[in-house]
Amino acid sequence: MKYETLAKDIIRNVGGKENVNSLTHCITRLRFKLKDESKANTEVLKNMDGVVTVVKSGGQYQVVIGNHVPEVYAEVTAVGGFQTGDSEEASGEKASLFNRFIDTISGVFTPTLGVLSATGMIKGFTALFVALGWLATTSGTYQILNALGDCLFYFFPIFLGYTSAKKFNANIFIGMAIGASLVYPTFSTITASGKPLYTLFSGTIFESPVYITFLGIPVILMSYASTVLPIIISTYVGSKIENFFKKVIPSVVRTFLVPFFTLLVIVPLALIVIGPLSTWAGQLLGAATLFVYNLSPIIEGIIMGAFWQVFVIFGLHWGLVPIAMNNLAVLKFDPILAATLGASFAQTGVVLAILFKTKNVKLRSLSIPAVISGIFGVTEPAIYGITLPRKKPFILSCIASAVGGGIIGMMGTKGYIIGGLGIFAIPSYISPAGIDNGFYGAVIGILVSFVLGFLLMFFGGFKDDEVKEAKKEDSAPGAAKGEVLVKQETVMSPLKGEVKSLSEVTDEAFSTGALGKGIAIEPSEGKVVSPVDGVLTSLFSSGHAIGITSDYGVEVLIHVGKDTVKLKGKHFYPKVKQGDAVKKGQLLMEFDMEAIKEAGYVLTTPVIVANTTNYLDVIETEKKAIEYQEDLLTVVV
Repeated sequence: MKYETLAKDIIRNVGGKENVNSLTHCITRLRFKLKDESKANTEVLKNMDGVVTVVKSGGQYQVVIGNHVPEVYAEVTAVGGFQTGDSEEASGEKASLFNRFIDTISGVFTPTLGVLSATGMIKGFTALFVALGWLATTSGTYQILNALGDCLFYFFPIFLGYTSAKKFNANIFIGMAIGASLVYPTFSTITASGKPLYTLFSGTIFESPVYITFLGIPVILMSYASTVLPIIISTYVGSKIENFFKKVIPSVVRTFLVPFFTLLVIVPLALIVIGPLSTWAGQLLGAATLFVYNLSPIIEGIIMGAFWQVFVIFGLHWGLVPIAMNNLAVLKFDPILAATLGASFAQTGVVLAILFKTKNVKLRSLSIPAVISGIFGVTEPAIYGITLPRKKPFILSCIASAVGGGIIGMMGTKGYIIGGLGIFAIPSYISPAGIDNGFYGAVIGILVSFVLGFLLMFFGGFKDDEVKEAKKEDSAPGAAKGEVLVKQETVMSPLKGEVKSLSEVTDEAFSTGALGKGIAIEPSEGKVVSPVDGVLTSLFSSGHAIGITSDYGVEVLIHVGKDTVKLKGKHFYPKVKQGDAVKKGQLLMEFDMEAIKEAGYVLTTPVIVANTTNYLDVIETEKKAIEYQEDLLTVVV
């Protein structure tokens, strides 16, 4: 019940449970598929306590929670009555092919990540203990630990059969049965000890001995342990076959006859056609990635290191996960994800430098847990809470990660298992032959990324979120001469008109303070001027709203009127563009007051501090009427 209120708020602001097609979660995010994303209150969610940010990518509406996402997911599922195995209703908007691919891959692999990382860590540490001479491969302890480490990956098709069936809205036990048939132990025995009947495709790269036939049709037996493509494709095809039999078989016998006929068709089809074709495709994919890697491991490492965090932000990293898993199955190693090892440590080094440099209490409180979670490979709190909003720290972390990735590429580092994250990932880079240069490359890449990230941020002209000191007359009563008990920044009035309380605004998102503290102005002139010195960080295409980040980090949002976004820019005339540096009093926009009123819209304009939670308080002016550039809000640190 700890997260019940948060769960209710999230469900309400994604448009209600009736707007949710499906819900999954990964390490830090709730991943919704919504029927209509326009119904979600994204800004409300972003500013909600317990939510780090919101990301819309890959056809998913991702609410970033942080390390406690499993508990929040459980509460959201319970409160919303969501059944994770339920069918997904079709969205009103057809997603692009790329978005559907990303959504499918993430939906299939996300549920396995926790156990996959856990078993990988066990296998990695077992390899480390053997390499250090602490454990003999003949001991019972090693055999049990090795079995624990291998169990999931060896029988991966069974697990992916389950998750794929859920994703494709098929019977999960049919999916598991398909996976089990692909790794059926007797097939391995036949290929190991039997004599082939004949050979297909002799003299080509697809040369394959045939040991058994099915109704006279040759079956090419392959090792499907640890593979990903054969089971995902087979389950997808199986879901279509299952749907066909559901339509033609009477409901009274459907319970057992649908699985009966589905398995009777899909398993031979998987073994005879889908399995071999997808395996060959996987081998070609592995060879292609290795070819690209061998062209220049250093350049590959720099590129992957530089852009990995960007991929993660947009969910694009899911496109690389199956490639890495395929490489492990086909090549027995993967050089692609190895280059990204330093990314989380670069991010952590940057945040640690911010922790040392900042005097902002709020920022320090965010930095400490972000550093801790970053060491263990979870960087969303650092990215969304600290570095990305400030841009420069995020860019510096990408630079440090690129350097680390280049070193990792130069040293020939390769991953041999899918292991843990952060420091727990290190044993994953121990070669089966023992500790080699690749392993040392991983360690050096991590250290360089971390130290370089720290140094770049520490000496890179970090601008604290600390704000201007108050004037003597604004100091707290009783302060000694010259002593300043608070620091503050003044937000000047961007409009001329009548001052109103934010609670008088008819838009609930503003009146409740959900978007931040502030005040409202009923304008008497159709002009908006800059309330601070800073950068115009957002200018809506409709022209009705402007976001400015001051030189001291205060994020000011000016929203002219209610529902004026529906005018689609009509009667609004911006005088600046997004990204422009602006000065106090500079004209930002003009708008036709009479025309907007005649169109049926009110002009009451909220002026809020969007990042209110970063500060001790936001104090509104007591004036009832205000002129341009008069004190409107005082932001207190």
